[in-house]
Amino acid sequence: MLDTKPLLLKTDFPPLKRQGLKNLQVNLGYRCNQSCSHCHVNAGPGRTEMMSADTVSLLVDVLRQTCPDTLDLTGGAPEMHPQFRDIVREAVSLGIKVIDRCNLTILVTEGYEDTAEFLAEQGVTVVASLPCYTEQNVDQQRGKGIFKQSIDGLQRLNQLGYGRDSGLPLNLVYNPGGAFLPPPQQQLQETYRERLYRDFGIDFNELYTITNMPISRFGATLLAKGDYEPYMQLLKDNFQAANLEGLMCRDTVSVDWQGNLFDCDFNQMLAMPMVASDQLIASDRQRHLQDLLLSNLEGQTIVVGDHCYGCTAGQGSSCGGALA
Repeated sequence: MLDTKPLLLKTDFPPLKRQGLKNLQVNLGYRCNQSCSHCHVNAGPGRTEMMSADTVSLLVDVLRQTCPDTLDLTGGAPEMHPQFRDIVREAVSLGIKVIDRCNLTILVTEGYEDTAEFLAEQGVTVVASLPCYTEQNVDQQRGKGIFKQSIDGLQRLNQLGYGRDSGLPLNLVYNPGGAFLPPPQQQLQETYRERLYRDFGIDFNELYTITNMPISRFGATLLAKGDYEPYMQLLKDNFQAANLEGLMCRDTVSVDWQGNLFDCDFNQMLAMPMVASDQLIASDRQRHLQDLLLSNLEGQTIVVGDHCYGCTAGQGSSCGGALA
């Protein structure tokens, strides 16, 4: 697969500093029941990388001692990790908000049919990928039959109270189907709300629009089609300095399936580790989960590259949707 990383390392993106640790985003592994064209982690059914029991134990220790506001679980399909439920229960018992980055189809996959009920029982916030409200567009991006399974998953969540007046948040995620920026989030949210309710009786809370990053599968596609440079120029032409303050890397730490630390999920996929700028931590080694027990991250340098323009273009982009 073609790799955009060498093209992203030399950058004029503005320097950034951390504000501390508020959110811990943990990738439990790359195993997934889907293989989506826009997936920046290259997840799929054939991937075997999964967080070990020892690393899960360390994660729980970190949660107990640092008590972040939010534990954001992602993958792959995080629900496929054998200790997913143990991690969720522990975090909930500590009063930590838990987010499950759900692909929806896992909720109707054999062996995982009771996942939605578990998420509801624990009060987990579901952030679900649904790149369009039409079958053709979703199946083109994610695979034949995925749209119908996604709708089935959403209806199951609605039956449990998700997306309705029950205190169970259900937020959807839109990714563009090509080399263009997402439309205005609020406008698209209303269109989603109207179409999903009209056609399927589905309710949800918020829609997050997330820019496609020029990395992994999407980056390789850009290179193969000769669209990489035009897309990067699009991102840079639409840079908004006002979005810098709200970037998720300012208060979020991304953890890979091995327990290594990164400034964001995209840096994780590019193997651009967090910089060690604490005297307690050797500068020549990869930072790891246990380092969160040793140091305060506030004021530390964030590793940036040209892909960061994807988070600052137009209305901005983060794991929580548009910034503007």
